[in-house]
Amino acid sequence: MSPDASPGFWLTGLAIVAGVLFVLGLLAAAGRVRAAYWATLAVCAAGAVLDLGFLAAGHAGPPLSVPIGLPGAGIQLALDGISAFFLLLLMLIGAAAAATALDDHGHYNSTAALLPVFIGAMTLSLLAADAFSLVLGFEAMSLASFGLVLTNHTDPPVRSAALLYLGMAALGAACLIPAMALLVHLEPGAVDLSFAAIREHPPQGWRAIAILVLVLIGAGSKAGLAPLHVWLPPAHAAAPSHVSALMSGAMTKVALYVIVRMLFDLCGPAQPIWWGVPLMALGAMGAVLGALRANIEGDITAVRACSTVENIGLIAVGLGLALAARSADLPALAALAMGGALLHVMAHGLFKSLLFLGAGAALHGAGTRALERLGGLIHRMPVTTGCMLVGAACLAALPPTSGFASEWTLFQAVLAGPRIGGVALQTLICVVALLMALAAALAAAAAVRLIGVGFLGRPRTPRTAAAHEVGYAAQLAMLAMALLCLLAGLFPGAVLAAAAAGLKQTVGLTMAGRSSLLLVTPQAGSPGYAAPAIAALLGLALAGVVWVVRRRATGGSRRGPAWDCGFGPPPAWLPFGDPITQYGGASFGQPLRRALGVALLGAFELVDMPEPGQTRAARLIVRSKDPASALLFKPVARWRDALSGYADHLQFLTIRRTLSVIFGVVVLFLLAVVLLEQL
Repeated sequence: MSPDASPGFWLTGLAIVAGVLFVLGLLAAAGRVRAAYWATLAVCAAGAVLDLGFLAAGHAGPPLSVPIGLPGAGIQLALDGISAFFLLLLMLIGAAAAATALDDHGHYNSTAALLPVFIGAMTLSLLAADAFSLVLGFEAMSLASFGLVLTNHTDPPVRSAALLYLGMAALGAACLIPAMALLVHLEPGAVDLSFAAIREHPPQGWRAIAILVLVLIGAGSKAGLAPLHVWLPPAHAAAPSHVSALMSGAMTKVALYVIVRMLFDLCGPAQPIWWGVPLMALGAMGAVLGALRANIEGDITAVRACSTVENIGLIAVGLGLALAARSADLPALAALAMGGALLHVMAHGLFKSLLFLGAGAALHGAGTRALERLGGLIHRMPVTTGCMLVGAACLAALPPTSGFASEWTLFQAVLAGPRIGGVALQTLICVVALLMALAAALAAAAAVRLIGVGFLGRPRTPRTAAAHEVGYAAQLAMLAMALLCLLAGLFPGAVLAAAAAGLKQTVGLTMAGRSSLLLVTPQAGSPGYAAPAIAALLGLALAGVVWVVRRRATGGSRRGPAWDCGFGPPPAWLPFGDPITQYGGASFGQPLRRALGVALLGAFELVDMPEPGQTRAARLIVRSKDPASALLFKPVARWRDALSGYADHLQFLTIRRTLSVIFGVVVLFLLAVVLLEQL
């Protein structure tokens, strides 16, 4: 059969991919673990090729009926621009995760059967063309990931994290299933669960509002949208690294796909402009809280998990702005916001998976993921460090990486957002822009902290000083993901071209005329972002600096540490250095913890003083509460006491506090203007 002759060729192939992944779970359960991993790698690679073929062909066929599921009905599968874009990301990350799992030396054999099932369940969710198959795939994904989180079930913190994750998954199911039920149009004598039937009768009135709330809770909790993200940091820290890469890079994106599918597609375009407000507000709050907590956590996996909350928040802002712009009949702005959101979906999925794989390599090679026990890995693990540098540059949104391209596009959309609605919505968008800028700065600080403390400097323990690289399969997986991150950053227009069908389907307009292979512009004919040109300029500047240094350098050479941070040479009896003499994770994040962590995260410090007669120095213990418990569940009496304390402190204001009071007064003034406008 010629692929061009039948649009169903690509859908049939991807449906076979999903079925084979479920069968591979049985193969791994039978004891053929490595064969199952190799087959998963090959099947995911084939799925990526098929998906790219569909995106290049640019046309979809009719749904595919599979006789599995409800009696007499079965399930329907379909492939369109939205699902194909997310499916491409899933297949790429699935292949990298399977390659990394080949290097686990049998540590994760107890749950090996769930890895291909996990990828297959996510594939089923993306291919679903009816309500039943979508819920089936989504809940199978939740159960498989719960089992993978429980891999190290003998560890009590792991069991606690898994139970918390299971509780949040149950909450998501309790909201998502009623939301799908409200979408279905009931007819006498028949119930049609297909998406095609749902599109013919979009919800209105109270049903639409109920669906919005249920979708934000049901799918938002799985995506890590604040304040429903409480499961995400402990679950990612408990799961194996390749599983964390799938959960953060792919599973959260499947949850975002559900939000896009239900709010943009199945609910129809005739929704009020305020539908975008919850996504923008929750996204901006999550971006700041996630980036701030990433500067406080001491485990590199927890740091990456918290930064996932930040990036999911940025994507949610783009989706909310696209909803509002579409309702305001501004298709160009809606396409820019949606394009930025989808571009960040791809960018974040790639570089976050890379960072989680690098965290797993650090654990395998150095025996720990604690920042306080790492250091100097650039000398012992150069491949891992190089890949982590690429991922950290994307996280910090440095040009010409994919993180910069996607965040630049999102910022362009948000800066054009004040044209939407009245003063109330315009004020909100301005505040969202400020919070996004703060989150971007905090994310850059978290990236510097991760690389500077964990991979530069001096080894902090003998085990870290003897670290070694991971196996070749894991190294190739990280190198492939790093290459994809760089390509997505250099050619963001290609990613937007892959998302063109999805943009047309969700907001009615593509980025045609505003994006090409080498240039992305917010408006046709205006200056834009040319990543290859920026990369060439940076390369020339670096070459010029190297040339000047070589020309000006004096004769001879002297070796020294790459980042000594003021500490002296190690004594002969302590060859790996004294950890106290260089910055650690807690000391690097101390200014942010004291300035923002106390107020936003409820962080506090305990100093463990030595007993009389002991010579060891005092240890600084940093504890922080999760934002959900710190901000949402405080007793009323505590807020009353805090307000009383603030009133007492007004008589002793510093310059910083004075500026904070002025900022608060300005915000209250804008709120008063908004209220007066409504009256």
